[in-house]
This record gives sequence, structure tokens and C-alpha cells, in this order.
Amino acid sequence: MMSENTGETGGKDATGDSLASPITHHPSPVTYPASLITRHVLLLLALCGVLFFWNLGALGLTDRDEGRNAEAGREMLETGDWISPTFNYEPRYAKPALVYWLMSASYSTFGVSAFAARFPSALFGLGLVLMLYLFLARLRDPVTALLAALMLALNLQMIALNRMALTDSGLIFFTTLSLFAFWLGFETTHARRLWLWICYLAMGLGTLAKGPVGFLVPVITVALYLSLTKQWGRFWQDGKPLTGTALTILIALPWYATMWWLHGAEYAASAQANTVGRFLNPMEGHSFGLLFYIPVLLLGFFPWSGWLLFAWYDAYRSWRAAHKTDAPPASAPALSSTDKLEWFTAAWIFGTFVFFTLSSTRLPHYIGPLFPAAAILTALYWSRCMAEPATRGARAAVHVVMWLGFLLAGAFASLPWIYDTKIAGKLVKEFPLATQLSMGSGPYIAATILLIGMGLVGAFGLSETRRRAALWAAGGSLAGVVLVLMLFILPAVNRYFISPPQELAYAAGVNLEPGEQLIVYASTRPSMAFYARRKVLFVGKGEEEKMRAALSQSGRTMILLPESFVEKLPGDVKSYQPILKRYGYLLLASEPMVNIPESATLPPPPSSTKEPLIFGH
Repeated sequence: MMSENTGETGGKDATGDSLASPITHHPSPVTYPASLITRHVLLLLALCGVLFFWNLGALGLTDRDEGRNAEAGREMLETGDWISPTFNYEPRYAKPALVYWLMSASYSTFGVSAFAARFPSALFGLGLVLMLYLFLARLRDPVTALLAALMLALNLQMIALNRMALTDSGLIFFTTLSLFAFWLGFETTHARRLWLWICYLAMGLGTLAKGPVGFLVPVITVALYLSLTKQWGRFWQDGKPLTGTALTILIALPWYATMWWLHGAEYAASAQANTVGRFLNPMEGHSFGLLFYIPVLLLGFFPWSGWLLFAWYDAYRSWRAAHKTDAPPASAPALSSTDKLEWFTAAWIFGTFVFFTLSSTRLPHYIGPLFPAAAILTALYWSRCMAEPATRGARAAVHVVMWLGFLLAGAFASLPWIYDTKIAGKLVKEFPLATQLSMGSGPYIAATILLIGMGLVGAFGLSETRRRAALWAAGGSLAGVVLVLMLFILPAVNRYFISPPQELAYAAGVNLEPGEQLIVYASTRPSMAFYARRKVLFVGKGEEEKMRAALSQSGRTMILLPESFVEKLPGDVKSYQPILKRYGYLLLASEPMVNIPESATLPPPPSSTKEPLIFGH
């Protein structure tokens, strides 16, 4: 494989490319053996296999988004309605249909399960890491590309997103594909027209994945970059903005138009509330503060976030230095392709960060689309620190990473005490056995890994001759913490908080006949509809009259609720028989017996639990 390395000297391009012109010449490219690329790809496949796919279905679906998305995909497969998403057999207009199409395909392949619901996200995560590697290997070199791909795969935010049944992995994949394609079509000379078409095509698919943000992230990034490099004129001439926009609309519009045609004003109002309304007003209490995304980025991109801060500032300084002269672009100092790529990724990070900060509704995963740019910018900065040990900020970045790691270690070490004294008592009503949860040694093991790892990061990173080893110490620490979470902490959380009501919902679903009803009371989690595989009547606290009206219907009824809420049931329901009990949750029935078919198997979560199902008589 050949890298389009420009052979920089002192940070400038020997070809003399000007600020306003594309990169059209390269010195003789460096040739890398194909075996090196193959080894890197195999390494990334193995790493992503563990981080994204291993034990993917062991944790029950979390609520609320995972439960809603997974059930909407299941209902789409069941009903065969591939246009109008539903949840609990009622219209669900919050998200476009692409993620549900992919989940339905996954269910058809693997069967309906939490693993199948999450499989598209994991696949997008794998594709994203490999795409970033190939992109940077083409523009820079395979070693820097591998470094960036490792940084993208080994951080808390991306691991979490790629293991959940959400729309974000698809959104991040398509916005990244769009921006990579823009760069290849606008700043290189090979197959430029094809790459530009891919750019606009990916924007359309991103819009089908999660709405307007699918094209807004690329548009904001490209607009910032063109402004920074003063290339708007060339873009209007060579970037095909009008025909490209038409292609984006052609991809996305048919589904949106069909939904409007089928559901009219009802769909239009819901779509507006979930796009413009979500931006202008906080939804479901997700407002947080204006500085919310600063700690999210620092912790979500840990352990690379310390280097990212200095990498972004270094790119900003580079841009400022190039614009100190008032000379026209044609006579501006020559720039390397790496300079431009750093500006591009810095604009990508800044634009995405500011856009979601200005949004009134804020959630940690919203800034996910900037993580690929963060990985590239940080890897380029790291490579410069390796080549030039005296690079500004190299030692300070190591200190920032160390202190972030020490703070995180302190948080893990304090977690059992904080949970026992501050949190558990407040969770009892929603999670009946919350006070019985013991996190065991997991948090302390994670804290120890971080303390040792950050010590090694400091020992290696502050030494100019051994700095390269700091990368492996940081990545190894993060990988170790993630494995501890998967093996020690999450199984306990699943046992006490997530799987018990899901298991009872599944048992109810396989025993109720069509026309009979399942009522979920007090703990109204969307995932229960997924595990029951049927329509559920959700009755919240204080809505007992709603339950009484439903009970007037004929036929068998089952009620799933936390055990502590039995006394709050309407009087005529207290005579219902307890059929199954699971970690403080009850399944009541109007008839005394439940038959579990021998062929029926519960979802993966029960395999990690020890308490047997308790049958009532």
C-alpha cells in the first residue's frame, strides 16, 4: 500500500501547494509492505471483536432508548410494515427507519434477542474503525493510521455506543464517511468526482439514521473548513453543491415524504418536536449545564483526551500562524497536507462540539460524531511528539492524562461507599433489592489498574526516549478497566437492576394467549414490551384508575410490578395469585398457574443469575 505522505520539511509541503489550491502533487510515495496493512487490519478486527461483539447480548436491554428501538425493530419485522415504525404497536415518530430496518434484518438472521438488536451498532463500530484506518493510511502512513484507529476503538464513549441498540453508531459511521469522502474528493486528485458523490450519498443515509443531524454535522464541518482555508470559491466550482444536495435529498426524502403522506400533520408535529423542538427546548429533563460536554469529552475520550486538548490547540496555532500575513492566498506560505488535515479535523471537533452545546437537549452520546476527528487529530499530534520530542505541550499532555486517570481511579475506589450510603436507598422503590447489591472487588481492581497504568504513562511519557511505550500503557489501562466492567460490575448490575422484570415479562409473554393482557405497573420500562413480545399496558404510579378500567375486560390478565407496590394495587386486584418472583419483582395472574414450555429459553441475562424462579401455587 502506498501512503500519500507529502515528505514535509519543517511542517511545510515541498510541493509548494498554496492555501487555496488542492493537493495535486506528491513526491515519490513511500511504499509499505502489504503484510503490514494485513497485520494491522487483523489486529483491529481482533480488538473490535472483543470490545464490540464479545458478550454483546449478556446484558439485558437498557431503558429507555434501547428498549424502544429494539421493540420497534421487532414489531417492524412482525407486522411487515417497513415504512411506519411503531413501539408497543403505536406510532413511533422519534427516529427515522434505517436503524429499524437493520435490526429487522439482524432479527431475521440471528433471531430476536438483545444480541441481534445490538449487532448493527457493533458492525457500524467495526466498519468505522477500519474505515478510519484505511483513510489515514492512504493520506499519511499505516503506523499513524493504526494509532488513530486504536484511539477510536479504545475509549469509553465509543465502546459504550457500539454495544448498545441506538441510532448513534449508524449516525457516526455515515457522517464520518461523508466527511472522509469530502476530503478525498476535494483535497486529493484520485477519483475526485466519485468521492464527492459518496459524500452526499452518506449525508442522505445519515439523515435516514438519525434525522437532520445526519447532514448538519458534515455541512457545519465543511463550512468551517472552507472558511478557514478561504476555499469557498473553488468549492462552488468543483464541489458540486447543487447536484450533491439533490442526491442527498433523493436518498432521504422518499421515506420522510411517505411518512408525511401516510400520517400527515401528526407526523409533521412529532418530527418538528424531535428536531427543532429538541434543539430549542430541553426534552425529558435532559438540559444539564452549558459546560456539560467538557467533562463528557474528557472522560468519554479518556485516555487520549489529555493529548487531544494540546493537539487541538496546536492545530489552532498552526492556522493562526498561516494567517498572520495579509497576503492573498496565492502568495500565502506553502502548507502541507497534514496541516490541512489537522485544520479539517479541528474544525470538525469544534463545529460539532459547539452545535450540540447550543442545543437545549444534551446527552453524553450526542457528541459522538466528533470522536473520529478527535482520534485523527490526536494521532497526528502524537506522531509529531515522537518525531520531535520537544513538541509544545508533549509533557503537559502526559500530566493531564495522568491526573484524569487518577481522578477516575479515585471515583472507582469510592464507588462502593458512594453507592451504599448515597444511592442505594433512593433506588429501592424502582429496584426493590438495590440495597443488596454488592459490587465486590470490581471497582477496586479497576482503580488499581488505573493507578498502575497512569504511573506507567507518566514514567514513559515524560521520558523522551521511552515515550512510545506511554501509548500502550494508556491503551492497556483502558482495555483493562473495560474488561473489569464487563466481567465484574455489569453482571451484578444486570442481576439486580435490569434482567429481573425482563425475565418475568418474557415468562408472561409465552403464557398469555392472543387477546389476553399484560399490565406493567409502577416500573414502566419499554424493554418489557420487547421481552414480552406483545402489546403491554404500562400503568405508572398514581394511574391506578387506568388499571381498573383495563381489568374490566374479560380474559386472563397478568400484572408485573415491584413487590413493594403490591399494597398500592386496587382492592379487587390484591386477590391475584403471585405466579413468579424475581429479585423483588412479582408476576401476578388472575389464574393460579403458569406453564413454561420445555422448548422456551429465557433471554441471556438469566444465565448470569443465581436466584431461581419462584412459582406460586
